[in-house]
Amino acid sequence: MKLKYNNLLALGALLVLAACNNDDDATPTPVTYVQEDQMARPAINTVFVSAADKDSFNGTIPSAQGAAFATKFKDKLLALNAGYTTNLLGLNATDFTGVLATDVLSVALTGATTFYDGTNVLTGRKLNDDVITVELILLFGGPDATMNPTLTDDHVDANDKAFLTTFPYLASPH
Repeated sequence: MKLKYNNLLALGALLVLAACNNDDDATPTPVTYVQEDQMARPAINTVFVSAADKDSFNGTIPSAQGAAFATKFKDKLLALNAGYTTNLLGLNATDFTGVLATDVLSVALTGATTFYDGTNVLTGRKLNDDVITVELILLFGGPDATMNPTLTDDHVDANDKAFLTTFPYLASPH
């Protein structure tokens, strides 16, 4: 019985070796990556991009998004806040929606990195930044963040778990 088992192992090894080839010199098959979703600024894509435009927006490279979607973003902004004039960044509706329609996370190379810290706005993002509240302030808070106070805070002021002090910094989900 032991001899048959060993013979089967040897046969199996031969089959595995016979199936291998020397393909180290083969030219790799090119891979095409496709952008499926963009969410540099949480909730902006969700709120400002219509269901009919989701695939188109998500597949558009950021440098082309402003030209393609800023007008639709402006229409949505003014539908949400008909009294919009300027925001905390000093941007009128046209300029602000041009910024929003380009779905990238800006990062300051010098100075504070934050979504908003009372002074700096959209200079990056820290894990503990209250991103949704900042976006509500930019949409509804006016030039000094005091207009529409009932619309400028999501009232979620902390995570359910503390961030870790070492990489990967996010708390485990369980």
